[in-house]
Amino acid sequence: MDLKQIAKDTTKTLISYVTYQALRVVIAQLDETEPKRAYWLRQFSHRVSIQDSEVYLTALFQEEQRIAFRLLTVREHIVEEMADYLPELLRTGIQQANLQQRTQQLERMTQIDPATSTSHPEQSEQPEQPEQESGYQPDSY
Repeated sequence: MDLKQIAKDTTKTLISYVTYQALRVVIAQLDETEPKRAYWLRQFSHRVSIQDSEVYLTALFQEEQRIAFRLLTVREHIVEEMADYLPELLRTGIQQANLQQRTQQLERMTQIDPATSTSHPEQSEQPEQPEQESGYQPDSY
């Protein structure tokens, strides 16, 4: 397990996701102030995938530098606001998700399906004996 490579890959994914969130913020802002630019940015985002945010931003800089700089500013602001508590959220989120998965699997493993379960093998080999009377008969009033 190459933890350094995992960290790099995770960072790249997070950067792309934060860029996507910044794009949503910028589009919402432009909807309020410059609807034509918001429309243009939506169309651009349909043509150029934001899956790899750095490729997306390079293409955006070639077509609309002002919006590209705005995206850089917004994504930096988002990261600054959440960087302090993100590691703890990640740790607790993974722990809670793992606990939930383990609990669900344990429940599935311990469930008895009456259609597929059979009686205990020792019970099926012994002849059935009539029940002994305990003297209690609930319906005899």
